[in-house]
Amino acid sequence: MALTRVLLLADRSRPEIVEVLDEIRIGLGKWAEVVGEFDTDLDPLPDGIDADLAVAVGGDGTLLSQARRLVDRQMPLVGVNFGRLGFLAEFDWQTLQQHAAIVFGPEPPIVEHMMLATSVYDAGGSSVHSGVAINDCVITAGEPFRMIELRLSIDGAEGPSLRGDGVIVCTAVGSTAHNVSAGGPIVDPKLEAMIITPLAAHSLAFRPFVLCPSCELRIEVRRANPGTALVLDGQVPVPLEAGQVVQIRRNARMARYVANPSTSYWGTLLDKMRWAAPPNYRDRGA
Repeated sequence: MALTRVLLLADRSRPEIVEVLDEIRIGLGKWAEVVGEFDTDLDPLPDGIDADLAVAVGGDGTLLSQARRLVDRQMPLVGVNFGRLGFLAEFDWQTLQQHAAIVFGPEPPIVEHMMLATSVYDAGGSSVHSGVAINDCVITAGEPFRMIELRLSIDGAEGPSLRGDGVIVCTAVGSTAHNVSAGGPIVDPKLEAMIITPLAAHSLAFRPFVLCPSCELRIEVRRANPGTALVLDGQVPVPLEAGQVVQIRRNARMARYVANPSTSYWGTLLDKMRWAAPPNYRDRGA
């Protein structure tokens, strides 16, 4: 049986990764055929590259950027965590070796996550930017950090206006990122939905809400600061100005990851995010 063909994508800007890269490359060769090796930048991969999986060595930021890079190829990503949290990068080098027979076997456990497609239009309706996000699209006030004003519409129907620091639009898998820090809900990653959470809304009545995946959300920038921007996955900033409109909808293609068969989403929440961890009570004795 032919070996699984893999791409090795490594964040060479991190010395700790460079130190172990030879070991990882040699180790992968025991279970798969490494058909290419690239840095974790966003340059398109060369034409003619044909692989079954991509192994990305880095942190969660690496998994986000490389999933956007590979989405049109629909190539599943195996995340080897060298970051601080490792929420998306489910393996470390030790656990990947433990599960190598499954991960590089004929039927690896692949999970798919909904992505967001974004477009920015100027006041005349011309497109000035388009992109995709896996975790979230955030419109943030930016310097000099005065309140901005946004007006939302859903499937062409007028929605609420928002004055504040901005708004987060996230997927279910991105609900535990910026969204949860801003008071948004934790959402099962198997659910396909758009979660909208305001940032410091100047209102007692604007609460997070959830849209079905077929909805189209349009956000008109009515008042902006010089530093106001749309930020995709915390990595790609797009400057915004008053009069522009941000359109957000479900992306036609999904992000694909190889899951760690020994972990679960809810277990990861408990272990890495300390979900609902109680206070450290002082022992009062009997």
